[in-house]
Amino acid sequence: MPVLATGGAGYVGSSAVRCLLAKGYDVFAYDSLIKGHRQSLPAERLIIGELADKNRLVQVMRDRKIDAVMHFAAFISVGESTERPLEYYHNNIVNSLTLLEAMQEADVKKIVFSSTAAVYAPITEGALQEDSPKNPDSPYAFSKYAIERLIADFSRAYGLGYTILRYFNACGASPDGRYGEDHDPETHLIPLVLQVPLGQRKKIGIFGRDYPTPDGTCIRDYIHIVDLARAHILALEKDVTGAFNLGTGTGFSVQEVIATCRAVTGHEIPVKISPRRPGDPPRLVAGADKARAELGWQPQFADLRTIVQHAWNWHQAHPHGYGTK
Repeated sequence: MPVLATGGAGYVGSSAVRCLLAKGYDVFAYDSLIKGHRQSLPAERLIIGELADKNRLVQVMRDRKIDAVMHFAAFISVGESTERPLEYYHNNIVNSLTLLEAMQEADVKKIVFSSTAAVYAPITEGALQEDSPKNPDSPYAFSKYAIERLIADFSRAYGLGYTILRYFNACGASPDGRYGEDHDPETHLIPLVLQVPLGQRKKIGIFGRDYPTPDGTCIRDYIHIVDLARAHILALEKDVTGAFNLGTGTGFSVQEVIATCRAVTGHEIPVKISPRRPGDPPRLVAGADKARAELGWQPQFADLRTIVQHAWNWHQAHPHGYGTK
């Protein structure tokens, strides 16, 4: 099955492309390299292009006889989205509509969409289910929720097959240490904490220690990128429609993540306590029973220490990420 992965040179997208190649799929990454890295996947599998270029998308899909699309391409920073909503709505929503139009023109009937747990309203206990109340309260989260609706509407009107995968906190690196996380600017907790033992920052900030959690810091569900990639392949192979949460079902606090990073690196990792950030919910943990039951998906790397160890292996070997794009 020929597959096109938009944003396939990004953090999660490239992991999915490599996993697809390992399983024998004929897969190509379509990426502008504004955020992605050409070193993250084999050069012959990279097509450099803009998602806004519908004619090029149609030509690529027709030339390579694409049967399905995995849609990873998006701007992903919550904070940045509040400062630059125009860019986020245009890049994420408008360009996704262009992609769906191109798929319709090229007669591509299947899409697997990379969504986010940020579409949910916050809760203080328990796990979020796919039918939990929604409250996408940042331009980033709203853009993802809007794309979910676009896809569902195209499905009803034009027979598009789709699976929506709502990630919790993507993290980790390839177990062999060759590929990992490289964002500019970096906003994810684990790589930010690991910058301290790498000598790239003096301390790590904790935003709020007065949340209604056991240690007062926010709790999140951390999901390894290899497990995310495996879920995308299962979504491609299974005849299922709808939205699925992807998480381990276990939450770890910011303080627990820092403690695990200390244990793995052997570094003290000083912290600085700052006030809460607006919009940070106290708890985001996935209820992923639906993915287990309908996709047959089970996380292989659910242990936080393993996740941090894989990330540390990558960052030690690549302290400046992939380097020059």
